[in-house]
Amino acid sequence: MRRFNYIVVRLLQLIPVALGITIVLFFLIRSIPGDPAQIRLGIHATAEAVANLRARMGLDQPLWTQYLFFLRDLASLDLGNSFMYDSPVGQLIGQRFPITLFLVFYATVISVVLTVPMAIWSALRKDRLADQMIRGGFVLALGMPQFWVGILLLMIFSVRIGIFPVSGYGDTFADHFYYLFLPAFTLGLSQAAMLVRSLRSDVIDVLGADYVDFARAKGLRERMVLMKHILRNALIPTVTILGLNVGYLVGGTVVVERVFAIPGMGMLMLDAIFARDYAVVQGATLVFAGIVVIINIATDLTYSFLDPRVTL
Repeated sequence: MRRFNYIVVRLLQLIPVALGITIVLFFLIRSIPGDPAQIRLGIHATAEAVANLRARMGLDQPLWTQYLFFLRDLASLDLGNSFMYDSPVGQLIGQRFPITLFLVFYATVISVVLTVPMAIWSALRKDRLADQMIRGGFVLALGMPQFWVGILLLMIFSVRIGIFPVSGYGDTFADHFYYLFLPAFTLGLSQAAMLVRSLRSDVIDVLGADYVDFARAKGLRERMVLMKHILRNALIPTVTILGLNVGYLVGGTVVVERVFAIPGMGMLMLDAIFARDYAVVQGATLVFAGIVVIINIATDLTYSFLDPRVTL
C-alpha cells in the first residue's frame, strides 16, 4: 500500500511539471530571433504578404493568447503543421520518434554492458594496474566531446576499415543494430564513463560491509555473494545516476544524429530550429522533455523496489 501511494504521488507530480515544461518551452522558442512568416516567404516577400501570413499563423496575437491556443491544441494532441515539410507535426514525430527511441535504448544497453563488468573488475582489483587502466581510460572518455568521438569512430571503422556504414538507419530490425552501433556506442561510452566511477566506489564500500562478511561466513559461493549481496546494494545509487544520465543521453542524440546522418528526432529538431519552424521545434522538444520525465519517474519507481525505504 505504501508503494502504491508513492507511485500515485509521483504520477500526480507530473501535472505541474508538464505545465511548467509547456510554459518554458513556449516562451523560450518565441524569444528566438527571426520572424517565421518572413523566413517562410523569403526576403523578397511584401510587408502585406508577411502580415497576412502572421495573422494566419496566429503570430499577431499577444503571447499569452498564443500560449492558451497552444495548450488547447496540445490537449487535443494537435501539434500543428510544419511549413518546412508541409505535413502535420504529429506525423513527422511518429516517423522519427521510433528511430531516436531505439538509439537511446541501444546506447543505454551498451553503457550498462560496459559499466557493470568494468566497475566490478576495477573494484575487486583496487589500486592495481587493471584498476588504474580502467579508471584512466574512462576518465579520458569522459573528457572527449560526443561529436568528436563520433567523427573519430566514423573515420576509423567506417572510412578506413569499412566494417560499419557511414550513415543511415537500415531497413530491417537486424540492420538497425548494425547501422546504429557506432552512434549508440558513442552515446553509451560517455554515459559509461560516469557510471563506472560511481559503481566502482559503491562496490568498494559494500565489500567492507558486515553483511557481506556474514554471507561469506555462511559458506555462500563467491558468485552468489557478489550478485545477491554486493552488486544489488551497490546498484542502488548507480540506478539514480543512470536515470539522470539517460536524460542527458536523450539530449546527446541531437548532436550524434547529425554526425551520423540518422533521420531521427534530433535531426528533425535541428533542421526545424534553423528554419524557425515553431511547430516542429515545440513538438520535438515536448517529446524529448516527456522522455526525460518518464525516465525520471521510472528511475524513482525502480529505486523504490531496490530500496523499499524510499516508499516511506
